Amino acid sequence: MARLLFHGGLVLDGTGAAPAEADVVVEGDRIVDVGVGLDGDEVVDTTGLTVLPGLFDCHTHVTMSGELDPMRRSLKPFSTKYFEAVDNLRRTLDIGVTTVREAGGADLGVKTAVETGMVAGPHMQISITMLSQTGGHADSHLPSGACLRSYIAYPGNPSPIVDGPDEMRLRVRELIREGADVIKVATSGGVLSPRDDPKHGHFRSDELDVLVAEASAAGLFVMAHAQATDGIANAVRAGIRSIEHGIYLDDPTVEMMLGRGTWLVPTLLAPASVLAAADRGVNVSEWALRKTHEVIAVHKESFRQAVAAGVKVAMGTDSGVGPHGHNLEELELMVDNSDMKPIDAWVATTSSAAALLGVADDRGSIEPGKRADLALLSGDPENLHDLASRITGVWKDGVRHK
Repeated sequence: MARLLFHGGLVLDGTGAAPAEADVVVEGDRIVDVGVGLDGDEVVDTTGLTVLPGLFDCHTHVTMSGELDPMRRSLKPFSTKYFEAVDNLRRTLDIGVTTVREAGGADLGVKTAVETGMVAGPHMQISITMLSQTGGHADSHLPSGACLRSYIAYPGNPSPIVDGPDEMRLRVRELIREGADVIKVATSGGVLSPRDDPKHGHFRSDELDVLVAEASAAGLFVMAHAQATDGIANAVRAGIRSIEHGIYLDDPTVEMMLGRGTWLVPTLLAPASVLAAADRGVNVSEWALRKTHEVIAVHKESFRQAVAAGVKVAMGTDSGVGPHGHNLEELELMVDNSDMKPIDAWVATTSSAAALLGVADDRGSIEPGKRADLALLSGDPENLHDLASRITGVWKDGVRHK
């Protein structure tokens, strides 16, 4: 088998070690050697570049395309989102993100299209839909009785609305049947949904206990959209693996997360994307804009508090709220709004993210035996500004994409 040699540059291996001069050798879809003075049959000249592990985004929506105008969204034909997903997946892979955890919208067909090579995109773990109580974050019911239908039931995608332990048990089993790799639940209200409050916790402990029990029985993790303090606490008590957003953290919930080893996926880019859309003149709904202004400062402070306390952090963006291809802006936001250093941000989007997703034995760092997902970065890796334009090459499974 031919040996592909990456030679002449630095290697940032994703383990937290500082970048260092090294070569990387790939055979097939695996890294087989890392060191100095290696040889190969084909050489990729990395002089002046840094070789990175394939990056992770642990919270994406590839069938959403940053459409925050509720009228335009409601008038869009249903199947349009699948054609948009093709471009969204490519944009994501173009910037070196070779693995995503899909937080709602992509079904098994989307994942299969990537796995079989029909479309270019990152490796995917899919949740299919986000489970929500009636009146919760996935319930887009309007005062008029109309519904924006951000999440809609169709073959392969069960209804997101569940109430009570029995419905919860059934719906989790349905999601598992339809190919979910992870179960997502909304344990609080949210910002973009019309009739709920991000400071209110949703679902009771008996419902969440059933959810975690059924997911665990199938060997799956659970991720929780959790913004309210009590919604975060209830998710942690139930044994949910990751808190998404974590806007209204406090000292007790941070201590709970530390005690349980719960991960935080901060998605600082999401509220920033909403405000940026409004600044561009997009007709962002009144409720979304109002709630974004209410949460953005406390969100940053909660993240700073969690990092200072030592909560485990994995990078996630909520891309789909904003446009895809901007995912790496999250790294700069994490460093700007906490005590994280640039190397910590790189770890959050490589080995830590792989650990959260349960794939650390396969990818997330540049080590022999790991999957040959690699990206080339120009410029100083300590500088996190404008990262997307500085990704000059991407390999997935040892095959060059860019």
